[in-house]
Amino acid sequence: MNSIWTQIITKTTLSRKKTNGENDSYSDYQLAKGLREFKIISYGLLKDAALIVIGIFSAAFGFKGFLLTNHFIDGGATGISLLVSALTTIPLYLLIIGINIPFVILGYKIIGRSFAIKTAFAISGLALCVATVNFPDITKDPLLVAVFGGFFLGAGIGLSVRGGAVIDGTEVLAIYLSRKFGTTIGDVIIVINVIIFSAAAYLLSMEIALYSMITYLAASKTLDFIIEGIEEYTGVTIISSHSEQIRAMIINAMGRGVTVYNGKRGFGKSGDAMNIDIIYTVITRLELNKLNTEIEKIDPNAFVVMSSVKDTKGGMIKKRPLKH
Repeated sequence: MNSIWTQIITKTTLSRKKTNGENDSYSDYQLAKGLREFKIISYGLLKDAALIVIGIFSAAFGFKGFLLTNHFIDGGATGISLLVSALTTIPLYLLIIGINIPFVILGYKIIGRSFAIKTAFAISGLALCVATVNFPDITKDPLLVAVFGGFFLGAGIGLSVRGGAVIDGTEVLAIYLSRKFGTTIGDVIIVINVIIFSAAAYLLSMEIALYSMITYLAASKTLDFIIEGIEEYTGVTIISSHSEQIRAMIINAMGRGVTVYNGKRGFGKSGDAMNIDIIYTVITRLELNKLNTEIEKIDPNAFVVMSSVKDTKGGMIKKRPLKH
């Protein structure tokens, strides 16, 4: 093993101290494990930094290439920044930093230090990019400005979230308020945006407020797409007396993995119970119709429960192609 890697691992991932005269020595297994951990951590940090940087440039392009010159706004903290910028002479980059500082502090308290550091980096980078990088003014058509301005802004926010940071602190505030008052995060965000767009209608114009709502919808849909992906996974729980056949079908015909766990089935007025194997699998929405058809062939009376899954990692979701 390369000596420089050994030194890095020793200093960064192995922290055993000398006690009672014991020598600070590590086995090959410990060194190999340390190297693997170091590579994973380094790759994760580089990946997060790349996503945040791309997100910064995408959001800045949405700002300067579309929204700023047309005085359109978005929801959340970015919307507040754009609204104040349209009404005053304060530069947008100063507003982005100033308005988001409380959210960074709040994020440190309720989420953690790593999140706050990444968010501070992302917001500072966005402000710097807005202040120093010149983007062309793409179009004056208000509908195109609303749609594509929202698209690039939403993509920037989504990529930053993928990197473990935010460039719009509204969701941090929503998490805090939802915990404090027992409301949902979605309800808090809706109330905040209703206030912002109402202010835009009063202070700017009703037309700009309506176009800004289109901007917000485009941004939120793009944000969802970036975070959740195109496939929209579905978790499926199947309870059937033909569980073995269904398990084999999912593995062989669908090319997907399954989890089988034991349960008890109760039915009828007497509540008679019987042991049964319960099958759980995760598929994409494009495969849902085929799965239902195959289950129908095996057991038309199977009890099937489906639930939305935000994301998956590992397993057989992406490793084995769908067999037709």
